[in-house]
Amino acid sequence: MENKLKNELFHLYPKLEKIKNRDTVFWENTKRMKKASTTLFSIEEVDDAEETLKRFSSYLINAFPELVESKGLIESSIQQIDEMKLALEKEFRISVPGQIFLKCDHALPISGSIKARGGIYEVLKHAERLAIANGKLKVDDDYAVFATEELRTFFQQYTIAVGSTGNLGLSIGIMGKKLGFNVVVHMSSDAKEWKKALLRAKGATVIEYKADYSVAVEQGRQEASQNPMCHFIDDENSKDLFAGYAVAAKRLKVQLQEANIQVDDAHPLFVYLPCGVGGGPGGVAYGLRELFGEHVHILFAEPTASPCMTIGLMTGLHDEISVEDIGLDNKTEADGLAVGRASKFVGKVMETYISGCYTVKDEELFTSLGLAMESEDLFLEPSAHAGMFGPIQLMTNGRDYLEKHHVLDKMEQATHLVWATGGSMVPQEMREEYFKKLVR
Repeated sequence: MENKLKNELFHLYPKLEKIKNRDTVFWENTKRMKKASTTLFSIEEVDDAEETLKRFSSYLINAFPELVESKGLIESSIQQIDEMKLALEKEFRISVPGQIFLKCDHALPISGSIKARGGIYEVLKHAERLAIANGKLKVDDDYAVFATEELRTFFQQYTIAVGSTGNLGLSIGIMGKKLGFNVVVHMSSDAKEWKKALLRAKGATVIEYKADYSVAVEQGRQEASQNPMCHFIDDENSKDLFAGYAVAAKRLKVQLQEANIQVDDAHPLFVYLPCGVGGGPGGVAYGLRELFGEHVHILFAEPTASPCMTIGLMTGLHDEISVEDIGLDNKTEADGLAVGRASKFVGKVMETYISGCYTVKDEELFTSLGLAMESEDLFLEPSAHAGMFGPIQLMTNGRDYLEKHHVLDKMEQATHLVWATGGSMVPQEMREEYFKKLVR
C-alpha cells in the first residue's frame, strides 16, 4: 500500500492509530441496518444446506458412532456460565447486566470446532454432487450408501484441497478421508503442530509454509487449479462454507426457545464471535440476523495483532487492506484468528448485518482461559476466548452503541452468547503449554 493512501486512511479513521499500537478497540459499524440485506447470498442457500445435512444423517450415524444419539445431527449445546460471568466482572471490575451463555462449538462432534459446520458441509455437498453426476446416487436414495466400499473407491480418484491455520483443515481432513477422498491441507506458519500431526495420522497430506494464512490459501488455490480432479475449498470465497455455518442460526433459535430465552425488543441478544478470515462468524451472523432481525446484536472478536475484518469493514477496503499495511505483524497465540486479510465476500455481506468489532490482547485471552478453568472447569483454546471478552468490551466501550440503539435500559433482560469456537480436541500436552502462559 502506498504511503500516501496509508496516511489518508490514518487521517480518515483515527482508530487505526490505536489498532496500529495494539491497543484494544471497540469499533461500531454505522452501516448496520434494522433490516439487513445483501444481494450476494440468500436464505434459500441456508435452507438447502439444512436439507442436505438431513439427507446425510443416515451416513453420518454409520460413519461416526458419536452421532448415533443425535440421529446424525452435528450440533452443540448452549450452557449458562454464571460463575464465569462473576469471574469476568471481578477481574475487569465492571458489571455485566443480563445473563451469559456459551454456545459450545468447542465440543462439536467429529472435529471439535465451529469448522465442523461449514467445512464438513462443503465436503458432503461436493461428495453428493460427484455421486449424482456419475450416476452413483439419486437425491431420494438412502445416503448410508456413502459408507459403502464402492463409493469410497470411487472418491479415491478425487482430491479435496484447502488452505488453513488449523481447524478448517481438521474438519475437511477428517471428513474427506472418511469418505475416501485424497485430502491436501496447505497449512500456514501459525498452525499448531498437533493439528498437522492429527491430519497426517488421518491420512491427509499436509504442506507447510513459513508464511501466513493468505499465502497458504493462495498456494493451495493455484495448485488445485492445475488438477481437474481437485476441488479447492476456498475459505475466502466459498458460499457452501458460508451456508454450512449459517445453518447454526436455525438450530440456535430452537435451543433458545427450549431454554425459554426470549429475543425481542425488550430482550436483546448479543452474540460474540471470534473472527479470522470471516467465513464462520459471517455465516452465523447472517443466519442470526435473518431470523432475529434488529433484536440480535453481533460483534466480531479479533486479536490486536490480526484485526483484518475490523480494518476491512472500517475502511470499506475489505481484502484490499491487510494488517501488515498498517504496521502489524499478524503474530498471535490465537492461531485460528491469525489472518492478515479478510474475506472480500464475507466483508461485503456483513456491511449491514453486524454491530461492530472489537479487539483483544493475547494476555487477555490467557486471563480468560484461566478464569474459565477456575470458575467452570471449562477448557477452550485461546482463539475461542476472544468471545469471552465481548461483554466486557461492550459495557466498557460500547455504551454509545447501546444508547443509540435504545437497548441500554434493557440490558438487565439481555442475553449474551459467547460462541466457543474450538478446544475439545486440543491434546493434554498442548493444554499444559497453555496453562504455563496463564496471566493471573
